[in-house]
Amino acid sequence: MMAPTPLNLPSRLKEEAEQWATRQGVSLDAFVVWAVAEKLGELKQGLDDSRFPRITYRRSASGQPIPVVRGTAIRVQTLIVESRDWQMSPAQIAEDHDLSLEQVQEALAFYQAYRVEIDASLATEQQLESSHA
Repeated sequence: MMAPTPLNLPSRLKEEAEQWATRQGVSLDAFVVWAVAEKLGELKQGLDDSRFPRITYRRSASGQPIPVVRGTAIRVQTLIVESRDWQMSPAQIAEDHDLSLEQVQEALAFYQAYRVEIDASLATEQQLESSHA
């Protein structure tokens, strides 16, 4: 049994949620329950590393977790390529993406901690791009 929970959503968020609920063929209440359940499932996976509070994960179109700068859609991989391959300084990267220097430095430190996984992801992306060229 579900307990009623009053929920006050900002107008624009409510409108968007109603549109998505309609597209999914469910009520707004059912959509909100589904969205909260999905988010809780992601949080339970515990992907975030407390050593890097400015980095979180988003799911790619394929469902793979991709590290991004928290509060943005900027992938850590993007910043790594700019630093490693394009020889951009952290300050240049920060300016290019409207990030703080601390965000960029943390993304670079995150890369050092997860280098094997990130390098593998970058190699896979390069192979995919090469096969579609």
